[in-house]
Amino acid sequence: MFLHQEADRIPVTDHPWGATVERWQREGMPKDVSYVDFFDLDRTGWIATDNSPRYPVKVLEETDEYSIYTSVWGVTMKQWKHAASTPEFLDFTIRDPDSWRKAKERMTPSRERIDWPNLKKNYPRWKKEGFWIQAGLWFGFDVTHSWAVGTERILVALLEDPEWCMDMFRTELEVGLALLEMVWDAGYRFDQIVWPDDMGYKQHQFFSVELYRAILKPFHQRAVEWAHAHGIFAELHSCGDIRPFVPELVEIGMDGLNPLEVKAGVDPIALKREYGDRLLLHGGINAVLWDQPEAIRAEMERVIPILKQGGGYVFSSDHSVPSSVSLNDFRQIIEWAKELGRYS
Repeated sequence: MFLHQEADRIPVTDHPWGATVERWQREGMPKDVSYVDFFDLDRTGWIATDNSPRYPVKVLEETDEYSIYTSVWGVTMKQWKHAASTPEFLDFTIRDPDSWRKAKERMTPSRERIDWPNLKKNYPRWKKEGFWIQAGLWFGFDVTHSWAVGTERILVALLEDPEWCMDMFRTELEVGLALLEMVWDAGYRFDQIVWPDDMGYKQHQFFSVELYRAILKPFHQRAVEWAHAHGIFAELHSCGDIRPFVPELVEIGMDGLNPLEVKAGVDPIALKREYGDRLLLHGGINAVLWDQPEAIRAEMERVIPILKQGGGYVFSSDHSVPSSVSLNDFRQIIEWAKELGRYS
């Protein structure tokens, strides 16, 4: 698909919320079987590293419904246990350039930031069974505003103190790349890098194209260049309506884009027609419709035949699978995806 060639069928993947998995288990999916194996999705291996300041993780409050804890990035957050949602971010350790400098001092690349036992255990199976192996990065606007510093704080800083923002993005990226270089040098090969950097919301973006070019684009380009220097692909996960940024991503050589959020205003078919020969499209199937069998079937019949033309498409929802989707609904959707995604 990344080479824009037609195969036997399109790959079929997805990522449900934890609450969605809990529902499927109540409806008959064994707890000791992964949803990937249960639904026979295409297999991917995942290599993660830790580029954080490694602040102490502490549970501050625990109930049957939620947990309040501090993260390795020094963020106090409330995580609901049985709801399909992101956490509520309550407080932050990194709040200004001074507190950032203290955090930065804790972000030195080292081998203990890599889960070597996991690699030694799973990598041979991934290779033997033909898994597509992905390595993750953690840098940029999205993970900084939400998981490290705070949204309003970063949005203001992008205008008033862009050098601070760029130093955070640069440090996050360079520590992450240094760790992936250690993995690579140890003989563990992966097929692509992928990272999350949500730059939009419904019908709009968090900042202008001009600001993207000046502050964030250089770091996206650095990640793409690192991937290409290693002979692998680079894919960006960016939620929301990011249509004005797509030409910029294509210009720096981005290989893939996910999740193509239809409900935010993205039109996957329009992207396919303009950039489909240069950009792998991953997602684009409106998650709002997944609990409506007739509507989602019609949407898939409308979209998939166009997106799959000439390769360059991976099936998934336009975000995580919501907990409104039953086990049987999801099973049917996966069957339809494989049927509609087959090449003659």
